[in-house]
Amino acid sequence: MFRRRADPTPESAAEPPLDPERELNFARAILGDRTFREVPDDDVLREAERLLFAWMTNETRLERPKLYDHYALVLLALIRENRALAGRVAALEAASAPEQGRG
Repeated sequence: MFRRRADPTPESAAEPPLDPERELNFARAILGDRTFREVPDDDVLREAERLLFAWMTNETRLERPKLYDHYALVLLALIRENRALAGRVAALEAASAPEQGRG
């Protein structure tokens, strides 16, 4: 499907290897025994990237019907991350506005 390349996530080296013969539940692999509120967004995004990369390079299999249902987990983390970044950008713009008026 896709060409293999080096995994872009350095943190993934510490993760346990994925079993290519076992079909994984996307959300369960990310959450473990925790609820979605207990998992930091950075952890969700990092693990989702690892799982999706492995799935797209045929290194693991994911439960296909469930995969689409569990996109909400990643989407929520991305929305919150986007909101946080937008807030930081707005704060930086507001802080630099007075400096631009002086120049």
